[in-house]
This record gives sequence, structure tokens and C-alpha cells, in this order.
Amino acid sequence: MEAFGDTQAPLLAAALDDAGLKALIEAVVYVAGEPVSPRQIADGLAQPLERVERLLAELMAGFDRPEHGIEIREVAGGYKMATKPEHHEAVRSFVKSLQPPLKLSLAALETLSVVAYKQPITAPEIMEIRGVQGAGVLKTLLDRRLICAAGRKSVVGKPILYRTTREFLIQFGLKDLGELPSLKEFEEIGRLALAESEPAAGEPGSAGAETAASQPET
Repeated sequence: MEAFGDTQAPLLAAALDDAGLKALIEAVVYVAGEPVSPRQIADGLAQPLERVERLLAELMAGFDRPEHGIEIREVAGGYKMATKPEHHEAVRSFVKSLQPPLKLSLAALETLSVVAYKQPITAPEIMEIRGVQGAGVLKTLLDRRLICAAGRKSVVGKPILYRTTREFLIQFGLKDLGELPSLKEFEEIGRLALAESEPAAGEPGSAGAETAASQPET
């Protein structure tokens, strides 16, 4: 963020009382593209960590009141603004009215589920669990930064291991992997939450490309 790289930011923040600094912290969390940690905020604004944590807690408590439709949520080791769960369906319906959402394919969602719950895991192990090949699906998940390589397994051939990423936690609104829901709940959340476009048929990572490289899925 520009504010963190601006040498004037610490000087301005130093002159603020609690109310002013709280407003600034709110702005920082709002504009941050990814979850931002209290330490990042404290360092960027040259403020004591304890003060930032206290004001951040007050902000979270304030947004928790029913008259607010958004909240500050802890996600992947940082904090970000998000709509409250009780408003998800209404907000999702509104977004759909603006632009028809395109979700992950069922094959991609199944593969992501396997990686999430069995990680680190190799492509052959994923194939064995799902019963089909899926190199194209893995490429789709890698391209979307939902999974990444995590070294190689010490077996013959040394296949690549895969695990979920911080982007995965962000997309699903999870603090850490300990918050993973049941497999059934995960698949339903994925169908609703991952409104990202699939590659066009025939492109690498598309359903068409996967079908050409594997047996038909059921």
C-alpha cells in the first residue's frame, strides 16, 4: 500500500489521538488488498503494537454491532473487511444480478477438496482418490494460486507434493486450516463462494483439455 511506503505516514499517525488513529487503521484495513497484520500496521504507521492491537479490537467490536453490514475478520494471519455471514445470500443475489457468476468446475472443486484435506499430496495420490486423471485441473488450481508445489515426496520418481496456499485461506475466509469444515460443507461453500471464471473450452486447464487427457468423469 502507498501509505506504508510514504515517509509522511508515520509523522501524521504520530500526531493522532486514539479516535484519529482508529479511523486510520480502519482505512488501512479497508484499502489493503490482502489481510494485514497488526505488526504490519504498527510498523507502517510507527505506532506501538499494543496500541494498534487495542484500537483494532475496538474497531472489530464496533463493526460487530447489528447496524453494520461488514465486519473486520481475522483471515490467514491478518485482518480484512468482509460482509457478515448473515448477509451473504442477499449480497450474493445482488452480485449475481449484476454479472452472472462463473464458478470452479466440479472436477476442480473435488481436486481442491482432496488437496485441502490430504495435503501435502502428489498428483498420483489425487488421481487414486478421485479415480480419474486431472492434470488440467491441477493447472487450473495452480494458475489461480489456490494450491502450490510443496517439495517432492521421497519415493521412486520423486513426484511433486501439493498443498493449499494463503490465497486459498483468503478465498474461503479461513483463519487457518484448523477451521476447515466437513468435506460436504466445503464443497457447498466452494460452489457458492468461488465465483471465478473457468478457462474457455480447449485452453490449458479447461474442462475440455482435461477430458482430452483423461477418462470421462462421472
